[in-house]
Amino acid sequence: MSKTNKHILVIRLSAMGDVAMTVPVIRALLKQFPELKITVLTRGFFAPFFRGIDRVSVYNVDVKGKHKGVLGLFKLSRDLKALNIDAVADLHNVLRSNILKTFFLGRTFVQINKGRKEKKALITGQRFEQLKTMHQRYADVFEALGYKIDLTQPNFPQKNELATKLKDIVTDPLEGYIGIAPFAAFKSKAYAIELMEKVIIDLSKTHKIILFGGGQNEIKILNEIANKYTNVINVAGKLTLDEELDVISNLKVMISMDSGNAHIAAMMGIEVVTLWGVTHPFAGFYPFNQQKENALLADREKYPLIPTSVYGNKFPEGYDNAIDSITPIDVISKVCTIVNKKPRLKSEA
Repeated sequence: MSKTNKHILVIRLSAMGDVAMTVPVIRALLKQFPELKITVLTRGFFAPFFRGIDRVSVYNVDVKGKHKGVLGLFKLSRDLKALNIDAVADLHNVLRSNILKTFFLGRTFVQINKGRKEKKALITGQRFEQLKTMHQRYADVFEALGYKIDLTQPNFPQKNELATKLKDIVTDPLEGYIGIAPFAAFKSKAYAIELMEKVIIDLSKTHKIILFGGGQNEIKILNEIANKYTNVINVAGKLTLDEELDVISNLKVMISMDSGNAHIAAMMGIEVVTLWGVTHPFAGFYPFNQQKENALLADREKYPLIPTSVYGNKFPEGYDNAIDSITPIDVISKVCTIVNKKPRLKSEA
């Protein structure tokens, strides 16, 4: 694509973690190519991810309402064309975006190569090696449009000052706070809450702990834990996404599963300790710019078929608790290394 074409539509319609993964790439793109303007087609809920990024706007897609079905997507394409879009970077490549592609005939429209064959070979045991990261796959789309991105020099947002409401909830300055997001979309990707509680008990002796979650059942569990221990605060269900990002931007470290919270913290430039069950970083979904040693993996000697799926939704009998082969001491030690504290390998952990 000629570099006189300066307005790119970026399609990323899916889950929170996937959208968060695009943010560092878009930041790099705009820093390295100041002539560009980006419109991101995604759910309006995710707009805070792009706050403070110059030359980015978010177009709210309503796939369950006015943009539902083929007719809705046709209306959407007509509205998007009115924005004077020069080219489309499809970072999703699913049925909806393929339908949109047919409505953008005559315009440059580049779609991501998700590497489905390579990923299938990985989860079927035909190969066990690092695949191209999703961040690089996103960058490849922009390179095909004429914009080669260097992802080795990332830029991240500044820490945000907390509003009065957040100071009232958090109560103390955030220096040294550790975030913990113990849940995931699938059980096979979530560390046993009993084991995570042991991590919380130990780390809360020297640090404030902030718990993150989403669903009502998660909020209930996290409230019960926060009520049992000092130095533990549950913010799940209490904050808007904007406010949650403010808190995360001030963390010392985030402990997360292979889930959206890991990618959100990473896009903010926060160091992340990730716990992996039946999924594996080799599939390309490791959080952006994180040290490889920050990934704590299930024991492949006990569970040799890992990774059993890309997203954690498929696994053989007996693998549902593979993630629990990571010990609480493993987690505590890794976090203490990051925060420059000598680990206290207590028996209760």
